[in-house]
Amino acid sequence: MAYVNTTRAAQSSASDRFSGLFAGLSAAIQRRRVYTQTIDELRSLSDRDLNDLGIHRSLIASVAREAAYGK
Repeated sequence: MAYVNTTRAAQSSASDRFSGLFAGLSAAIQRRRVYTQTIDELRSLSDRDLNDLGIHRSLIASVAREAAYGK
């Protein structure tokens, strides 16, 4: 039995690379926006409100990072 395999190298045009770059940049901006919005909202809460959420004020940055970047 004979097999034939053909492989083509994917060629991306300049517009494909630009749109990929733009999509990546747009996603990064959106993640940063979520991070800063989360920081601002959590910092505006009182210590009692943060305690009700189970968040210490020193953990605000890490909570915001996890919300935006999933890390």
